[in-house]
Amino acid sequence: MDGFSLNLFLSCFVAFFALVNPVHKVFVINTLQNQFDHQSIKYIAVKSTITAMVILLFFLALGQFVFNYVFHIQLYAFQVTCGVVLFYNGIQGLQRGEFIKLDKNISVKDITAVPIAIPMIAGPATITAAVTFPAHYGYTVTVVSIIAALFINFFFMQYARKIGNGLNKLNLMNSLIRIFGLIVATIGVQMVLTGVGEFVRQI
Repeated sequence: MDGFSLNLFLSCFVAFFALVNPVHKVFVINTLQNQFDHQSIKYIAVKSTITAMVILLFFLALGQFVFNYVFHIQLYAFQVTCGVVLFYNGIQGLQRGEFIKLDKNISVKDITAVPIAIPMIAGPATITAAVTFPAHYGYTVTVVSIIAALFINFFFMQYARKIGNGLNKLNLMNSLIRIFGLIVATIGVQMVLTGVGEFVRQI
């Protein structure tokens, strides 16, 4: 499917927006601000966004080839594995009240690609969408949707400190982290069920 349709774009964009989950990054950045200054946080936001965009566009263009011909992996196997990873991350947020725990001596460069860009922005669900969405929405719509979702995510990361301070004043930060942990874990379960369902249809 080629060309650009506003209705298709809105549908595709909303899906990517939900998967990238900019609100989640508010909690992540507020965890990091205890260890890094404002300039370091800004660097993390810029570099991780660019890295995530390159990864998603790579999988959009070559994902099917990489899965099927390089690694001989079926998409449903990828969905199940990534679903398990998401479930684990969600449980961590639900139980501990934090999505990321870093060593005190870790540097900014060590965390920009992993775990910020991958899997917190370009996560398993988002990569799966980048591979599968062009068949339904078309390449142009999918590319524009990815860029738009990442731009909004970058905006949330840039202003995460102010948003987080507001949530802390209302005593909402910890409870919201746990709620989003539950949501992330549920998305992981859904990905596993989707992958298993696809496997059953193909046998």
